[in-house]
Amino acid sequence: MNEMYTMGLSLHSFGAIGILVAIFVNLFVLISYTELKKYKRHNSIIYWPFTFTVLSAVIFTGVIMMAAKHLDFTFANIAMIVVSIILIVLEAKRIKSLKYLSVEKEHAFAAYKPIARTILQLEFLLVLLLSIWMWLL
Repeated sequence: MNEMYTMGLSLHSFGAIGILVAIFVNLFVLISYTELKKYKRHNSIIYWPFTFTVLSAVIFTGVIMMAAKHLDFTFANIAMIVVSIILIVLEAKRIKSLKYLSVEKEHAFAAYKPIARTILQLEFLLVLLLSIWMWLL
């Protein structure tokens, strides 16, 4: 049982690194793209599903670890749950605002970029701080 718990913690840690990579890739892609139509297409086909797959893997392993600890709610577990909910809400907000951007408007992408960059930077900072805190425990 102890080996399974250790493996679960390792998978959960790799998932946290995966979230950091996914957010960084989304940020890099946002900065590097200049065409809104191409960005929307690639974001909906590649980047958005990748980000939510990694996030769902981390949430799933977290749920399994909570069950292994007999649903012991510590401050760290509550913090991880809150950060997960915040990440889901921020990503949904970012994707929803991208969905309703008009491709025909000239400066729509230029207006979207600072908002999306702020959201992605906030997500990266939240996950990084939480990960550093958990790895140092």
